[in-house]
Parts: sequence; C-alpha cells; structure tokens
Amino acid sequence: MGASQPGGPSLPQERRLVTAIPGPKSVELMERRNKAVARGVSTTLPVFVTRSGGGVVEDVDGNSLIDFGSGIAVTSVGNSAEAVVRRATEQLQRFTHTCFMVTPYDSYVAVAEQLNELTPGDHEKRTALFNSGAEAVENAVKIARAYTKRTAVVVFDHGYHGRTNLTMALTAKNMPYKESFGPFAPEVYRVPVAYPFRWLTGAENCADEAAAAAIDAVTKQIGAHNVAAVVIEPILGEGGFIEPAKGFLPKIVEFCRENGIVFVADEIQTGFCRTGEWFACDDEGIVPDLITTAKGIAGGLPLAAVTGRAEIMDAAHAGGLGGTYGGNPVACAAALGAIETMRAHDLNGAAQRIGEVMKGRLNTIAEKNPAIGEVRGRGAMIAIELVKPGTKEPAADYAGAIAKACHAEGLLVLTAGTYGNVLRFLPPLVMPEHLLVEGLDILEKAIAQVTA
Repeated sequence: MGASQPGGPSLPQERRLVTAIPGPKSVELMERRNKAVARGVSTTLPVFVTRSGGGVVEDVDGNSLIDFGSGIAVTSVGNSAEAVVRRATEQLQRFTHTCFMVTPYDSYVAVAEQLNELTPGDHEKRTALFNSGAEAVENAVKIARAYTKRTAVVVFDHGYHGRTNLTMALTAKNMPYKESFGPFAPEVYRVPVAYPFRWLTGAENCADEAAAAAIDAVTKQIGAHNVAAVVIEPILGEGGFIEPAKGFLPKIVEFCRENGIVFVADEIQTGFCRTGEWFACDDEGIVPDLITTAKGIAGGLPLAAVTGRAEIMDAAHAGGLGGTYGGNPVACAAALGAIETMRAHDLNGAAQRIGEVMKGRLNTIAEKNPAIGEVRGRGAMIAIELVKPGTKEPAADYAGAIAKACHAEGLLVLTAGTYGNVLRFLPPLVMPEHLLVEGLDILEKAIAQVTA
C-alpha cells in the first residue's frame, strides 16, 4: 500500500496547502459552474481538480488533498492506474463505439467472463453490461420479473439503489433523492433491516428479530408467491455503512430460496476489493442469484453489470436487455485494466490493511469521545456514527461540521446516513499508509474541535 503501486505514483504523495480551501481559482470556477450547471447537481467540496492519483487529489490552485472518498468508491485502484490507462488508451486508438448490440467486440465478452468467474458461486452464469449502478439495479429487477413472472420487489430500510424512477422507489431516504420527484414505480415494498446500533432490543437480538420481522411483513402484507426479487446491499452504503447483524442475510437468502424469490445483492459500492474481499457477500458465504456491480469496476470509467445464474439471466427475451452505450469498449478495456490491477497488487489485502489501521485508530478515538456512537465497516469501507453524547440521538450537525473542518485542512471526507450523522471513509486501495495516518490525525483533531 505505497507509492510504488499503481494509481498515479508520479504525483507526489503528500498533503500540500498553498491557499485556503477552496482557493481563488476554484472560487472563480465555482462562479462559472453556478451559472452553467443545474442547481440540482450538488458539490461536496468546491475545489476543481487538475490531477489525481494514489491517495491525493490536486486542485487548480496547487493544493494537494488527501482523498478519503475515491469518487464515492469508484477509483479504488487509484486515479489513472497504469493498467487502466494503458488498456483504455489502446482501445481509444482502435475505436470508441460500435454498440455491442449492433456489431460486438471481444472486450465486452472478456469483462463478462471475468465477472462470471469472480462473483460468488460456481454455478453457470451470464452477465449483461450497462452504464450506471442505477441502470444495473433496474435491469436486475426486469430480469427477476421476467424469470419469476411476478411483480413485487422487496427492499429494506436505509437502502439506497439509485436515482431513476424505479430505483428512487427502491431507495429509502427521501431527501435529497426522492423529494418532489414522484410518483414512483409501484409494487415496491420496504421491510426492516438488521441495524445493530439502532435495534431497539439490542444488537444481540438484532439478526433473528429483524429477519423474522422482514419475513413476517413479506408473508402477510405481500404474499411471498407474489415477490419477484429481494434487493439488498450487503453493507448498506448511503444509509450509513450499516453492516447487517451476522446471520440476518443468510436467513433472508434461505427465505428467498424456499419461496422461489430472486435474491439480488447490490454490490455497487461494496464490490471489487472494497471490503477486503472481492465482494461483501463473500463474508458470510452468501451466493446471490443476481449481483449488481458498478463504481469500482472500471477505474473511473462508466460501466455497470448484472451477473447471475444463467437460467435467470437468460429469462429475458432477445432484445429485452441492452442500451446504446452499455458495455462501451473503452470502459470495458478500463475494467480489464482495473481487474488486472486488483489481482496483481492484492488489493483485497490492501483493503484489509486499511481497515486495520482505520478501525484501530477510530476505536481509540471513540473510547475517549462519547459523540462517536459506533465505529463500523469492513476493509476500506469504514464509518463512524455521530450522536449527542450520552444518547443515540443522531448528531448530523457534528458530521457536517467535522467534514467541513477536515476539508479546510486538506482532507476529503464524505457524509452519509439516513439521519445525515455518519462520516464514511473510502480511501483508494493504493493509498500510501503515511497518508492514511496523516488523514486520521486531521480527522481526530476535527472531531475533538467540533465535539468539545
């Protein structure tokens, strides 16, 4: 996990502040952006990037910031990773597009083969490629409905699945994702998830009680025989990096198997070494019927996929799946480069090491600060939930203020959570350890300053 690994090692791996954050050039560009870009497109940190790689982001004012966001888990292999750039450049020089549905090309097939091999389970699989995570989830629902000839879809509290009409319906959080954008797609039903920190009877009862409550709701309110698919993130991302209590997911999978329901694992944020395993499902040995992937799949280029059991994937009629840009050849080349990088540099091991360093340090901070209700996550997908000291009341004001303080000191962090009170950390898996430690130093000072 150092500068010798791919992901922009030629860029100095150091934090460097030469102006205030944002600097004058970024402020000027932000004024142009506000006049040209729709208000609904928000900005977390208004610095304009010129270069990025390894564990840093460099802006137009010459500042170099430590990156604890990875473009929301997209640049896990680093920005401009050598194999990604090499393969994508070679493809750009050959052709940029033909539409795979018109005249196909081998890189789409190669990506499908890799996904069929890497995703959980040794059954026969098929893959279809798309552009975004939301598009993958929407197509997974289409495929499940075609296979089961049923219509209902079950999702979970705190889940996030995208911004299209159907995936907004699947998403739990109203603001900012759903507010004023309805009506939403029908036949979507929400049930409880095993959220240990907030389970009313305690974490030790969470898995069994949450699974029983979810199954009871499906059975009584929908009818299991009407359910096409159950869709869940193995670790809930935007909801606050909630890791369902151990045993909950296997119980849901068992219920799906017993009732002919397609179990869909949304691994868009958790996939491709992010949790220290190829996929978060691997932790409990879960084998989904369908798995959706995107984000970390292609080193920053837009690509997404649905991979699953051959008989389910092949249920859709010819021409029923696809899209003009789905599986773009340049994005496919980048994906092959990203997977090459993950294999060659053991990024699962790198993610595990990041998790050890981060959780060790954050747990030490939490022991001294009652505003940290919980430290959680796996691998390089770590979060802290902030509360009013002595309670479990969400402290969104703390989260926002800590993020702002970190940004001012040159550390990019992201907030999350249904209640807006979670700080989530998604460093590139190629981040040098000295930057990880320096970022944690900045974070510790910000937490102390805000919660004093």
